[in-house]
Amino acid sequence: MPTLGAEFAELGASRVGISRDDVTTQARFAEEHRFDYPLIADPDGAVARLLGAKRPGPLWSKRQTYVLDRDLTVLAAISSETDMEKHADEALQVLRDAQG
Repeated sequence: MPTLGAEFAELGASRVGISRDDVTTQARFAEEHRFDYPLIADPDGAVARLLGAKRPGPLWSKRQTYVLDRDLTVLAAISSETDMEKHADEALQVLRDAQG
């Protein structure tokens, strides 16, 4: 069975993670969990605000997955705070459907 990264690559997709953690914290987290994709630091929440994932006040951003087309059109926004598999499963399905 192909890895999750391979499944996205087969569809021509790249994955990137964004969080409010600083670069050092992200590097440690990525290494600990053996991430095979880059993480982007958004410590002030600017990207989260732009994407509508920023919660009001000091609360952390929502856990969201955005599927973007090559022209950066948002094809889907997937949200689940507890079901991490939902994010990848639904994103893969959106990409498959977009390829027709």
